[in-house]
Amino acid sequence: MKLADQHPLSRAEFHERLKRIGAERYHDRHPFHKRLHGGECTPDEVRAWVINRWQYQSRIPMKDAAFLSRVEDPHLRRIWRSRIEDHDGGVDEGGGIRRWLALAQAVGLDPDYVASGAGVMPATRFAVDAYVRFVRDMPLLDAVAASLTEMFAPKIHAERIEGLLKHYDFADEASLAYFRKRLSEAPKDVEFGLNYVLDHADTLEKQDAAAAALTFKTDVLWAQLDALWHGYVEGHTPNGAWLPGQGLMARRPEPAAAAT
Repeated sequence: MKLADQHPLSRAEFHERLKRIGAERYHDRHPFHKRLHGGECTPDEVRAWVINRWQYQSRIPMKDAAFLSRVEDPHLRRIWRSRIEDHDGGVDEGGGIRRWLALAQAVGLDPDYVASGAGVMPATRFAVDAYVRFVRDMPLLDAVAASLTEMFAPKIHAERIEGLLKHYDFADEASLAYFRKRLSEAPKDVEFGLNYVLDHADTLEKQDAAAAALTFKTDVLWAQLDALWHGYVEGHTPNGAWLPGQGLMARRPEPAAAAT
């Protein structure tokens, strides 16, 4: 039977197919996250994670801007642009990027160093750049479907908040504000994105393409953690990547003792 002659899955069946991708492939299953959330990471492993994850965080509004540049429907643009505002924030306040840099400072890194992108591993750059290109170049349905890893994100954010607060001295409400905020931001994005995909994937061919897009996105996230594990847990840090001791906050001199 030709693909065109096959009936698409029902809306409920296709939703279940998407959820299975997350259950099988989302990066909450990666051993690096289990190590991080379980309190087993060294301070330098945590810093390496913060530095490399910055590459992904900083490119989220850029990939959303690339997406919007191709959207002709004003309604879709109005809804999607809130994602950029969530991450970039206003001129003087807020935003996920600033909250991530607050986490960087809390773990002892200079936020300016992290924001420069210096020390990011080549594999991280390749993975993140591949995601931006995917959203820029693929059909809109595929680009939206790739964002649906957000369906699975609240669970990992909740686990991360609990694990970091339990095991690491740097963790407090201020340093973990990025993850706390995403618990309320992500469901809004998921509701719209999921309904968009379920509404527009109205053939089996489109459903297969959307599922492949979501699978691709899980690969992007997984590849970043593979690189971290190889580089900083196993100790095979590539040339040009961050090395312990680089990019740290300058220590303030101890106050002089009072004269007697």
